[in-house]
Amino acid sequence: MNNESSTSTQAPSEPLPIRRLQESLINRIAAGEIIHRPASALKELIENSLDAGATSIRVTVKDGGMKLLQILDNGCGIRKADLPILAERFTTSKLSTFSDLSRIRTYGFRGEALASISHVSHLSVVTKTKTDSCAWKTCYADGLLAPPKPGQSVDPKPCAGNDGTTITIEDLFYNTPTRLSALRSSSEEYSRILDVLTKYAIHNPKVAFVCKKAGSPTPELSSPSASETPNTIRLLYGHSVAKELVPVKVSSKNSRSATDNADDDMEVDDPEDDPEAWHANAHITNANYQAKKMVFLLFINHRLVESSRMKRAFEAVYNGILPKGSSPFVYLSLEIDSRSVDVNVHPTKREVHFLNEEDIVEKISDAFQKALAAQDHSRTFEYQTLLTGGVAHSEQEMSKTRKGKQREVGDNEEGKVPPAPANDPKLKKTLSQHKVRTSLKDRTLDSMFPVTNPAQVARSPSQGNQGESTAGTLRSRDVKESECYLTSVVNLRQKIVKGKHRHLTEILEKHTFVGIVDLQRSLSLIQHSTNLYLVNHGSLAEELFYQLGVRQFGNFSRMKLDPPPPLRTLVDIAVNAEESTKESKLSKSQIADRIVKILMTRRDMLAEYFSLCISDAGHIESLPLLLRDFTPNLNNLPSFLMRLGPQVTGIPLNTPAIRTDTSQVDWTSEMECFDNFFRELAYFYTPGETVVPASASNDEAAQEKAERWQIQHVLFPAMRRYLCAPKSLLDRDVVQAASLPDLYKVFERC
Repeated sequence: MNNESSTSTQAPSEPLPIRRLQESLINRIAAGEIIHRPASALKELIENSLDAGATSIRVTVKDGGMKLLQILDNGCGIRKADLPILAERFTTSKLSTFSDLSRIRTYGFRGEALASISHVSHLSVVTKTKTDSCAWKTCYADGLLAPPKPGQSVDPKPCAGNDGTTITIEDLFYNTPTRLSALRSSSEEYSRILDVLTKYAIHNPKVAFVCKKAGSPTPELSSPSASETPNTIRLLYGHSVAKELVPVKVSSKNSRSATDNADDDMEVDDPEDDPEAWHANAHITNANYQAKKMVFLLFINHRLVESSRMKRAFEAVYNGILPKGSSPFVYLSLEIDSRSVDVNVHPTKREVHFLNEEDIVEKISDAFQKALAAQDHSRTFEYQTLLTGGVAHSEQEMSKTRKGKQREVGDNEEGKVPPAPANDPKLKKTLSQHKVRTSLKDRTLDSMFPVTNPAQVARSPSQGNQGESTAGTLRSRDVKESECYLTSVVNLRQKIVKGKHRHLTEILEKHTFVGIVDLQRSLSLIQHSTNLYLVNHGSLAEELFYQLGVRQFGNFSRMKLDPPPPLRTLVDIAVNAEESTKESKLSKSQIADRIVKILMTRRDMLAEYFSLCISDAGHIESLPLLLRDFTPNLNNLPSFLMRLGPQVTGIPLNTPAIRTDTSQVDWTSEMECFDNFFRELAYFYTPGETVVPASASNDEAAQEKAERWQIQHVLFPAMRRYLCAPKSLLDRDVVQAASLPDLYKVFERC
């Protein structure tokens, strides 16, 4: 047996005769080269329908197209006189001479598709032109007309039908069992059919495509007519792809991408002037989209083709953008002058050759690279908010939603608003690095329970003209601007408004308090948008209290002191503690006398303008109250009173590091007097350094806790409402500590 087998494989001793193959065998071999599977037949028939000018194509499939594959279109139809040779090889209406091939702009041109299909299936055609009074039905077998049933005529039969053509393929590969057995399951063949239809639907958004299984009431694929490419991509590939699309346009003339608007008209090179002219229109995904397998839709002169060179080039563009193992979505429509394209290089027209291929691929790749670089966005991740399953949206979108809900509440008796769907396409997603996860309306429990300073309770100053304020309540009241017609005060107010720094003021108006970093150094953290700022709350408070003083000129609330302390005693305490008084020619007693004399002679003005009331006996009865629920440290009262007179006494007082100026009150000029007085009053109100030793008593710890509470829940909210921040605060008092987008970039590089 082995000898017989080895003998049969030996070369013949004489050459075998050459025979002419039978026509039927030739046609079946040719059909095998063109029609590989049902999706191949569908591709050929869809191209014929598009060549016929169809605006609606309906496909019906049974058993993956092996039992039934029907294509119905509303194109121009086929003339009755052409039906006898419709399924013969090399019969076409697309060209007549070889030179026509260089100017071909249609999908088909060989005339082999229907001929090949008729050799491996049962083919029937129903067609009607606009001029025909009825439709005509024919059947084909092996490229020739065949009777519908044995004994019937092969001539076209009149029947009812709409304008267009309906081609029905039944029992595909019934006479080629080897090819039939090589096909995979009907479900996989059906998925290939859907894939072909999807690609042509995206490239032809003006044509309606419908595909369904035989007997199914609903279609598996449906795209509307008169649509746009991005909308069709959204419909067929999903929102996850469409929302990350980046439109790109590039041509041989400019070789630049235009990513601003995919719908803008583009200047196209005139092929009559330049046979090497080309232009491309693409939709590619950015870095946020990732898939395990690349989706590459390539159309050259509106023909669905494949190009491994282009695919590798585009994958190389994304290698530096996407993580390893991830792939993008790329749709590319490339139009080249037909004189530069050779479409007759593959039996199924799956590949084409064209001039300057390397140069064109390089320019398109560069355009993709520029378009992706222009996005300048990091990857985004959706996160769940609360337990609703929705996606967080931007503050602007949420404000619009809230406004809409408020309008709906007015119309709803119960005041219930139906929640907006989480997958509403109108709500655009905000990138994670730009999401603000805090709210100005957030409130903590400790903000509802004021913390009282034990030292201030012991002194028990009564706050007159400000309402009954208890430790258990915290009510806000607007600080209204007083009516004043003094030119000096009006100028001070205008100076504040003119010196306002818009961006810094916006930061303070919309900030979220994070915490106190160092109470001794007056450092706190606040957040605005996606940035974190380190601020000197002492300097901010000093500017705030200065502006509040100018704002309430002549209409201050009063903080009564009970019992009223003597002015002379307080001034003596401050003068004795001031070391710079040693440099004066006057004694400490004389300095105190002059300060007291200045204040006593001007006590009427101090009481009228500043609510600083001094009795005839020289007792401090009340102080101006700049901010409700904020009590200054009365330990600084002696120093405040002393600093109201140094310009006259000539005392070079020491200025703490926190001060932004070194001037005291100049009583000789009205505007300078008011400005200096408010500066000193602001410094008196500013929270100072508080050092609590490790062995501090309970009262000292309680004082620090109360001061922290006032800074967070009284001082910073007042800054948000009233402070017009000057540019000078940016020098050293407000520093950006971190930025969320920058942190994302750092983490992505790690």
